[in-house]
Amino acid sequence: MIRINLDVMLARRKMSLTELSERVGVTLANLSILKTGKAKAVRFTTLDALCRALDCQPGDILEYVSDE
Repeated sequence: MIRINLDVMLARRKMSLTELSERVGVTLANLSILKTGKAKAVRFTTLDALCRALDCQPGDILEYVSDE
């Protein structure tokens, strides 16, 4: 399964979800869905904007975790 570590990156950058929403142009509701791991997909353009705003790599946000 893929784990979303958006909350970890937000804490490291001392940034709120609201501030991130304003910076990347994604609604607070959609970021909340992503943050809680309920998203079924992420657009590369969204991932690019998140990485740019958080000054990180995609692997800092997305993590593969074995189901075993």
